[in-house]
Amino acid sequence: MTTAGLAARLDFTLDDIEDLRMAVGEACALVLEDATPGGDLHASYDLSDGSIEVSISADARDRSEPDSDSFGWQVLTALTSDVRTRRDGDRLWLTFTVRSSIAA
Repeated sequence: MTTAGLAARLDFTLDDIEDLRMAVGEACALVLEDATPGGDLHASYDLSDGSIEVSISADARDRSEPDSDSFGWQVLTALTSDVRTRRDGDRLWLTFTVRSSIAA
């Protein structure tokens, strides 16, 4: 709901909003694959004119990055741009940008 509400404020189309919702879901699934049980999942949104940058993070048990050959990764990279991962201590971050098709 948060994702859709923020995208609607930026006048994203319904298709753009659905793509963004799917991308956030896939990013959460990828980050949670090796998350520490009982830990927290964090999402932050950086809004700009015609685009949203989303960062998803969780404490992770495994030190590896998400599998770039997985179906979830392929969906995420097809729906978004500028996908990147990083480690900050035990925390795994996955960040991506979605741009409105109207602003393109």
